[in-house]
Amino acid sequence: MKRSTDRILTTHTGSLPRPRKLVELLQAQMNQPQADNGKLESSINHAIKDVVARQSETGLDIINDGEQGRKDYTVHVMDRLNGFAGEIAPPLGTGDPEFPELAELLSEFSSPFQIRPACNGPISWKDWAAVGQEIDRAKSALAAVNSEELFMTCPSPGQIARYLKNQYYADDETYLFTLAEVMQRNYEAIAAAGFVLQLDCPDLAMCRHTVYPDIPLEEYRDIIRTHVEALNLSLENIPAEQTRMHVCWGSTMGPHHTDVPFRDIVDIVFMAKPMAVSFPAANPRHGHEWKIWQDVKLPDGKILIPGVIDSTSNFVEHPELVADRILQYCDCVGSENVIAGVDCGFGTFAGRVQVDRKIVWMKLRSLVEGAEQASRALKRA
Repeated sequence: MKRSTDRILTTHTGSLPRPRKLVELLQAQMNQPQADNGKLESSINHAIKDVVARQSETGLDIINDGEQGRKDYTVHVMDRLNGFAGEIAPPLGTGDPEFPELAELLSEFSSPFQIRPACNGPISWKDWAAVGQEIDRAKSALAAVNSEELFMTCPSPGQIARYLKNQYYADDETYLFTLAEVMQRNYEAIAAAGFVLQLDCPDLAMCRHTVYPDIPLEEYRDIIRTHVEALNLSLENIPAEQTRMHVCWGSTMGPHHTDVPFRDIVDIVFMAKPMAVSFPAANPRHGHEWKIWQDVKLPDGKILIPGVIDSTSNFVEHPELVADRILQYCDCVGSENVIAGVDCGFGTFAGRVQVDRKIVWMKLRSLVEGAEQASRALKRA
């Protein structure tokens, strides 16, 4: 991974808005899996080329394929793996039960792809070719632009286990480590293709309020420590400097008042092998947490990718505010250890639009301009 040596580099979390036509074709494929997918394949390729070009035009340094060919950031693995035909759980993220009005409002932002079947059989690869196809698509489109670095996302074993429940393996730990063993092949293929591999690990924070809200904190810490052990095992053959990870509390517009504080889990998060950690740092619930780095030492060799723009709000952050947020982190850990990012994905689920597509690109341009302002300020200092 590159560091911000000469200036503050910029990136995002992974998913970017998909064209409406592509969403329609993805839904048609979901309803008729055996149908001719020629139009879908053409639409995916066009969408990837467009989103790559737009990232480059916007000025982002570290870019990807925008996850255009995926229905979502986690459940797409069920199409590639055997073992996921169990009971379907209701979608997550439709509001806290204590806020029925909010739940009704957020239901308007739901996606038809938020399907969560349980694991009810042994996990193995069913469609390995889809992984190679996805990598080849991305490589082809990204080769057309100049960028500092290229990344590709993939869900962590713990995230898959959090989202697709276990109804087959003897215990959840066996399920978790089986996922780690199977997904290792996917991770290594991405790295072998020359991408920086981003592991999506919202489980490390989200499990607290979505799965284990009532257990003692130390017991919860033990659980996510096991998630990190499984993640590290799956990355044993990939250099740390070719990996980064994303931790978050969810990309919904809920109150987030039950989010576990980052301070309570940050030491375990940084036990994970990836060199860089991306996390929300702009939204009103976590915007203050830059202060923890005033007394928590950043482990040697690690990089922070704080979100300096929010991914759920249609406000376009002023570049000066973005610069201020970046500089807060630079003051704490050093500018070479900071890359400016986004709180979460803008296209987490196909068809769920929380931020206007045009505003997404305005926000990303503000991210780039804010990083430029911060870089100039650092040079003057």
